[in-house]
Amino acid sequence: MTANSLTPSSTYRVQLQPGFTFADAAAAVPYLAELGVSHLHLSPVLEAVPGSTHGYDVVDHSRVRTELGGEQGLRELSRTAGEHGLGLILDIVPNHMAVPAPEHLNAPLWEVLREGPSSPYASWFDIDWAALDGKVLLPVLGEPLPDALGSLSVVRDQAAGGAALAYYEHRFPLRPGTEDLPLPELAEAQHYRLAYWRAARTELNYRRFFTISDLIAVRVESPEIFEATHATVLRLLRDGVADGLRIDHPDGLADPAGYLRRLAEASGGRWTVVEKILQRGEWLPADWECAGTTGYDALDRIDGLFTDPAGTAEIADFYREFTGIEDDRGGRWAPTVRRAAYRVVSRDLSAEVSRLERTAQRALAAIPGSPPYGPELLADAIRELLLRVPVYRPYVVPGVPATAEDTAMLERAAAEARRERAPELATALDFVRDLALGRAGGGPADDTVGGSADAADFVARFAQVASALHAKSVEDAAFYRYVPLLPLCEVGRDPGEPATTPEEFHAYCERVRRERPATGTALSTHDTKHSADLRLRLAVLSELPGAWREWLAARPQRGAALGCPPGPDRHTEYTVFQTGVGLGSCRPERLVPAALKAVREAGLHTTWTEQDEAYEKAVADFTDQGPCGVQNDDVGAFVATLRPYEEANVLGAALLHLTMPGVPDVYQGTEWPVRTLVDPDNRAPMNGPAVGAPGEAARGSVLDAAHGTLRRLLEGAAPDSFDEAKLRLTTTALRLRREHPEWYGPAASYEALAARGPAADHCTAYLRGGGALTAVTRLSRRLEEAGGWRDTVLPLPPGRWQDLLGGGSYEGLVPLAELLADSPVALLTEVTRS
Repeated sequence: MTANSLTPSSTYRVQLQPGFTFADAAAAVPYLAELGVSHLHLSPVLEAVPGSTHGYDVVDHSRVRTELGGEQGLRELSRTAGEHGLGLILDIVPNHMAVPAPEHLNAPLWEVLREGPSSPYASWFDIDWAALDGKVLLPVLGEPLPDALGSLSVVRDQAAGGAALAYYEHRFPLRPGTEDLPLPELAEAQHYRLAYWRAARTELNYRRFFTISDLIAVRVESPEIFEATHATVLRLLRDGVADGLRIDHPDGLADPAGYLRRLAEASGGRWTVVEKILQRGEWLPADWECAGTTGYDALDRIDGLFTDPAGTAEIADFYREFTGIEDDRGGRWAPTVRRAAYRVVSRDLSAEVSRLERTAQRALAAIPGSPPYGPELLADAIRELLLRVPVYRPYVVPGVPATAEDTAMLERAAAEARRERAPELATALDFVRDLALGRAGGGPADDTVGGSADAADFVARFAQVASALHAKSVEDAAFYRYVPLLPLCEVGRDPGEPATTPEEFHAYCERVRRERPATGTALSTHDTKHSADLRLRLAVLSELPGAWREWLAARPQRGAALGCPPGPDRHTEYTVFQTGVGLGSCRPERLVPAALKAVREAGLHTTWTEQDEAYEKAVADFTDQGPCGVQNDDVGAFVATLRPYEEANVLGAALLHLTMPGVPDVYQGTEWPVRTLVDPDNRAPMNGPAVGAPGEAARGSVLDAAHGTLRRLLEGAAPDSFDEAKLRLTTTALRLRREHPEWYGPAASYEALAARGPAADHCTAYLRGGGALTAVTRLSRRLEEAGGWRDTVLPLPPGRWQDLLGGGSYEGLVPLAELLADSPVALLTEVTRS
């Protein structure tokens, strides 16, 4: 997609929810306009499950969410934003809808449950009807069906349209003519099969979002379904209510490139970014018609600049010594990922693998003379190939030759599996590999270049399962098991590649400028496991590995002396203390839930579905009484030793984010220092207690205080705290971007500037559009240890340059000890241009 004049200069993400509506967002518009953003980036606005705090559980694509203010409220927000020069970006969810309770809230799904495969809506959802003889599994019961019959009843429910089968808050439609049957026969006569919730793991026959059974996948690859699910959003774009789009989870789609082509045509080429997580060395497919990603790839490079690789390795050694954890249970990254992936593909995704196996068997049967494979052998080959897909997924489309990249990737994966597994899988692996590449299968040639419709189905489903496996095994398991340095365990990051050199950063920026200059960039999002400022504080540990070792090694003995209960294991103690240091002030109402989520996601001792109550109580007691109790002062004292280096990191990362190529997305409240944990901690209403930007008073007074501070800084007052220093940096950069698209817009140039001297590697600097210059300090603690900047200089372009943050003016070869004497960052413009 070609960037155009409608490309935002920056976006500001707002989490809408019943506690923060369109009207609340409208009240914040004057402040955000003065802050300098060009667009508000709204979380999903279509009708969702009542009470949802995120909106990704859509139940009705035809209506704007009533709890937020409805379409009228959205239009009023748009008008208010427009009066202040702001536009709106909408977050949309094409991959899935909610399976709500009561089920009639999702009208298309309700019709499918009532009418079965013959429903006109049956094609909406990705259901394998053959698996259960024309029924869809609903794993919603708290016990097996025979035991749950006493909790089922037929009721008259006006909202459900008449008679319905009730189970607590659930309502299920009745197949016509069955409502008078005895209850056991009635339940059996439906187009759905009610089942114990644990059956989802092995028997589910609809595709879901990852392993979340109450989110059912939508077959948006169908033009008719695309039109039905996108009509409201496209109308809002045509009416000028919104200006651009953020696409949730495109990896869940059967054909992301095809979807984006259709969307670009239908939207008139509006600015669109996709939530695509790229690995190092992976780039967005060239045929994706969008501006770029939501910015996790930028997050990775920025965070990496402030991470010392040598110190990270030293911390990893100490972590293994302190925890004693086995290599594949969290001790070392690669074995940990592999073990987690084996568990996920064998247990959590067993229903998805079974569907792939059934599809592969049908495709095999359509090939004359093919050797038979037993179901378990074929399933084993599918699992082994999935395990070795190194990125989220391939992008093979049935009927289109696979790209050289996808072909090479799956060829390598199959070869690796053959080497590591017994020879009996070799031919089955080759068959599965060829199916996944769309080059195997029989049947009519016009079904697909690769052969049968089943072969075509396998291509799409294999890629979708691969993305679910990667997300669940890496982000939702291994990131909670391998924790020597928590900032590495972040969405978009790879603990195996912890650092970024300035040369790598510049190369990344130049490629972005060349290929996707209007892509999104981000540091904090609603999905990051830790906010940027918390990560950047903990990144200082990579520069102080000895201090971290000394401090943490003393915690167990110190806790025992103070009467604190010990953690249930050293791995948990390590994780909780490090998280507490990231927070700085350990509040049990925030840290205890995060600690429990961490141990459940890790799945080493307890899980979400098989909770060990005694273990979890030990985790909660330790967290509450240790880091949040008698050792809270110890945490605070240690954090104080990190502060000057942390502040250099925070300001440096913020300035890079706001001035590098791409469109920066500022997550709500992060114009101030914000240290939040994984959701729901990071999804509190804007200026709520978890964000706590200028305080924790009522929202109106918080916003008024923030606006007052902003205006004082814009009038020239000097910041009187670090909080205000970050706010001033943010508003200065955002306003400069908005006022000078020739320096920061999609057509603007990027020129790396190299410092000269003994500390040159501690400065990252570049020139944007020939008119604005960024210089930041990296690894400031290491710089201090080495004796400071000494005679290191930064050659400025011709002319005289003024620092918009520090106020000084400079030209020629500028000593960095002078340029960065009072601040770790500088933002300069030519005196005649500013």
